[in-house]
Amino acid sequence: MRENFGLSAALATPFDAEGEIIVAGVIAQAKHCLANGCRSVTLFGTTGEGASIGMQERQQVLAAMLEAGIAPRQIVMGVLVDAAEDAAAQAAQALAQGVRGILLAPPSYFKNVSDDGLFKWFAAVFTMLGAHARDVIVYNIPSVTMVPLSVSLVGQLRAAFPEVVVGVKDSSGDWPYTETLLKTHGDLIILIGDERHLARGVRLGGQGAISGMANLLPREVQAMAEQGVDDANVERFVGELLNYPVIPSIKAILARLANDASWLAVRPPLVPMNAQDSDKLFAAFDALFRAKAA
Repeated sequence: MRENFGLSAALATPFDAEGEIIVAGVIAQAKHCLANGCRSVTLFGTTGEGASIGMQERQQVLAAMLEAGIAPRQIVMGVLVDAAEDAAAQAAQALAQGVRGILLAPPSYFKNVSDDGLFKWFAAVFTMLGAHARDVIVYNIPSVTMVPLSVSLVGQLRAAFPEVVVGVKDSSGDWPYTETLLKTHGDLIILIGDERHLARGVRLGGQGAISGMANLLPREVQAMAEQGVDDANVERFVGELLNYPVIPSIKAILARLANDASWLAVRPPLVPMNAQDSDKLFAAFDALFRAKAA
């Protein structure tokens, strides 16, 4: 993972009517993203509803992707659990298959925890992984976890585990934090999760993104993530998307683009986007990205 990271699509996960993962759909979406500008795909991150995906399903999908010809180095695995033992088990399962890296979120059940407590949790995960620990991107997404990763904590983790912690995915949406992270930790792979800040962050030394929007607009997001090219339409649409629950919204747009209603399904406790909101959001998407191409 020492080469420039580029763009990784935070893959959405399709489910059938019984709530089972449509494995062929995951593979098809991964291949689409990889063929259209993504250097890798991230399985079971936030967009992929990773907190709702268990060990057996993870192994099944990863094995199927590898069998379908997707290279291990084209896959990042999201790990979004609270128990250090579970985090280590999920990470080890993927690392044993040679994946590019692990996107590791902090534990999120307990709130208002200290940097010291968070450091000890990450240290416990890495200790359990032992010699297999490598290529971990720590995940700052406080809007979901309510557990921010401070710039100083990132520095502590890097200093203590220099062969393990290689980067940060920052989905805080907080530009002053992102800017400070970029200036302070230039030795790390800094990935910007909020596409509204992506191009600016890349121009300041960011190495790309793990992006849910790459499911929908991989070429546009690639230019932002790899060349630092501003895209006002992408930024405007992200602002519109954030008026709704993000995961059902991305899947609603995917369903329209693919003409496949199965993309609408989400796992409880999430619920699908209602038709009225879906119509409004797709009209905004259509006006920005499809009307001009017609």
